Amino acid sequence: LTVTSPRNDAQRGGHVSLRVENGYPIVRALAARGILADFRQPDTIRFGFSPLFVRFADVWDAMDSLGAIIADCSWDAPAYRAVAKVT
Repeated sequence: LTVTSPRNDAQRGGHVSLRVENGYPIVRALAARGILADFRQPDTIRFGFSPLFVRFADVWDAMDSLGAIIADCSWDAPAYRAVAKVT
């Protein structure tokens, strides 16, 4: 994973973007766990972290799930690779 968002919070705003190979099926696998993220071509996962409704525990759970999905390669299922109309 490579962080592509600005490190300076004044420049970053409410989104954190990560460049990762196989980003699309990873986003789909996250969605199956109830974690919503955006996929941006060609290889970027974008998370929106609004302090109005996202808790620290939500961020922790999202990153924990992301790590698990990458570690166990559960993203590599045909259902997650199939291109959906909306990501």
